[in-house]
Amino acid sequence: MQPHAGHRAVADDRSSHLAEDAYGRCLIPFDRREGLSLAQAAKIAGKSVDTVRLWCLNHELGRRVGGGSWVVSRVALAMFLDDDRHALEAYLAGGRTHAAVAPYFNRLGLDGLLRDWARSS
Repeated sequence: MQPHAGHRAVADDRSSHLAEDAYGRCLIPFDRREGLSLAQAAKIAGKSVDTVRLWCLNHELGRRVGGGSWVVSRVALAMFLDDDRHALEAYLAGGRTHAAVAPYFNRLGLDGLLRDWARSS
């Protein structure tokens, strides 16, 4: 069975913790100020909710938080819509203060998150 293109670590004999790692970087640490519903993200992107859900699966733009509903990262969505692969890769690697990532938080009015995370670390 071929793994889905967006499921980098989901495959035959690989352990399940690798699958979690592939999705675990989006919205971690979680703060609801960064999140959008699928419907909100679809409106911003001018696409359907189903399309945005597929983007979340294929490009790690969001995740199910606490096993519940989908939450889309405002930051990851903006990077994806800007076709800024470098920034998205840095974001997904956890680099919230990376030079390519921090400007997205600032642009979206989420610079307070960066300050909060800096204080707590």
